[in-house]
Amino acid sequence: QLQLVESGGGLVQPGGSMRLSCAASRFTLDYYAIGWFRQAPGKEREGVSCIGSSGSRTNYADSVKGRFTISRDNAKNTVYLQMNSLKPEDTAIYYCAAVVLKLCTLRPRAYDYWGQGTQVTVSA
Repeated sequence: QLQLVESGGGLVQPGGSMRLSCAASRFTLDYYAIGWFRQAPGKEREGVSCIGSSGSRTNYADSVKGRFTISRDNAKNTVYLQMNSLKPEDTAIYYCAAVVLKLCTLRPRAYDYWGQGTQVTVSA
């Protein structure tokens, strides 16, 4: 079974940057679309960004467009989420997820495999 592990979370000041990584093991990510999702306390899980299996198609939530960039390195079996100009409202647990798909979707229910999540806190 595909296993995903997120890393790179932590505490950052507003306006700062952070890069999250999603590393896969046991199977190659070559055929998987990868999504990044987040869940803040008391809120539903929401899609942040996703990337298709080839890397040519990406999608972003309106709240992060222009600030976040998703990318993938299939040779390293890893997907990244570069987050810039972070805001306190970006504070959440961030999860990566995978599904066999050429394109991608920001709907959490579409994804089959999930990581355990990494906490991102944006605070002064």
